[in-house]
Amino acid sequence: MYAVEMVNIVKRFPGVLANDHVTLRVKKGSIHAIVGENGAGKSTLMNQLYGLYHPDEGEIFIDGKKVVIKGPRDAIKEGIGMVHQHFMLVDTLTVAENVVLGSEPKKGLNFDLKRARKEVMELSEKYGLTVDVDAKVEDISVGMQQRVEIIKTLYRGANIIILDEPTAVLTPQEVEELFAIMRKLKSDGKTILFISHKLHEVMEISDRVTVMRLGKVTGELETSQTNPKEIARYMVGRDVVLTVTKEFHEPKDTVFEVKNLVVKDNRGLVAVNDVSFEVKRGEIVGIAGVAGNGQTELVEAITGLRKIESGHMYFEGKDVTGFTPRQLREQGMAHIPEDRLKHGLIKEFEAYYNVILGGHYKTLFTNGPFLNHNKIFEYTKQLMEEFDVRPRRIEHLGGNFSGGNQQKLVVGREINTNPKFLVVAQPTRGLDVGAIEFIHKQILKMRERDVGILLISMELEEIFSLSDRILVMYEGEIMGEVRPEETTVEEVGMMMTGHRLEEARRG
Repeated sequence: MYAVEMVNIVKRFPGVLANDHVTLRVKKGSIHAIVGENGAGKSTLMNQLYGLYHPDEGEIFIDGKKVVIKGPRDAIKEGIGMVHQHFMLVDTLTVAENVVLGSEPKKGLNFDLKRARKEVMELSEKYGLTVDVDAKVEDISVGMQQRVEIIKTLYRGANIIILDEPTAVLTPQEVEELFAIMRKLKSDGKTILFISHKLHEVMEISDRVTVMRLGKVTGELETSQTNPKEIARYMVGRDVVLTVTKEFHEPKDTVFEVKNLVVKDNRGLVAVNDVSFEVKRGEIVGIAGVAGNGQTELVEAITGLRKIESGHMYFEGKDVTGFTPRQLREQGMAHIPEDRLKHGLIKEFEAYYNVILGGHYKTLFTNGPFLNHNKIFEYTKQLMEEFDVRPRRIEHLGGNFSGGNQQKLVVGREINTNPKFLVVAQPTRGLDVGAIEFIHKQILKMRERDVGILLISMELEEIFSLSDRILVMYEGEIMGEVRPEETTVEEVGMMMTGHRLEEARRG
């Protein structure tokens, strides 16, 4: 018996065929993974099941019955719940208040908080979803917020739960806890649709996998009879190298150092607290940590985008504290920012302007006081060729490239400045396996050329496979420094939740 059947679904947006006659069948009481590259149409498909979009063609059946889902309210009536990648919670309300919001239990005309607390506690105990019902959402961890979202769907009677990239913001321990919850829900007869691009997680948790590429279904596989390589081939249309092979490379002298750095966030609170470390030429120093623990502020301070409260930065031994981004670039620093659309590209600019940002005043691109467009066009063509940016149209607007190709433009621009020190933040966030493979190769090439690299990433796998040394940040402080070959994901995960290295080693 199928819990969900989506038959020949077609969804068009201006200039894009997001879903091209997609058929998806999900067995009742199973965990069904939907994987694919960025822009493959996975979220669009699920948003139609939840009523956020309406199919242009095709039919939807729930438990064998044809349904028309005009909005989330209809989906909830059909027993469908969705936990979005970005949580939909009210920070200032408690856990219990968030769960019942919109379907509050009443005592007469008044909100019955006592009953709400009781019902939420019962649900959380039944499914092993440990939460503090009286805590405010703003005071709880990301992992607990996700549990609140899951309880919210169960409170509304969901039998079919859609999880959109649920592990993107979790520590390794929280991922394990989430998987335990998913298994408990499955054993209780619930059906789970799991959108992901992390293939090892798909292999661990799902029963079946549907692979999408460019809006079409390219493969339907039993998880027990496939492997990550085969799934990746269906996703990208070719064989992909999934593991990074990193040769030993002897680091040279120190190129960049921070001493006792203190930085505040936008609210005026200390976000980086007395941080010190160094990066040598030809080594990759990785910074691991859950989002929101000071990594963003650290990167902004290092690259001249945020004021330093106290402490010092040294570039090749020279004090560069308080230097502007342009002055730091002149010293030989390059920066691949975590948000390519906010700080990496200008969406409304053509590719040929985007690739000279930050270097537009150099003689390479100018003719006296004017830009030399012929030189710029030639340079852009070469860069797009070298970094495999598609489409190869230099006049294409920055905002019209896919995520992976936007990232390749930024990576190409920064690498082509021949830096001595490279700051790379979330280099593969939201990218598919093909683009990830390409970006990792570029980073390792820079290491071979004796560039010092600071890598900040939420992806532990990426930190482990690329870094020579790993620093772990928690609430603005460094919890410890380890080498990937001498530590474990569990140990680093412990430090990511606030245990210092010695405590993590003791377990």
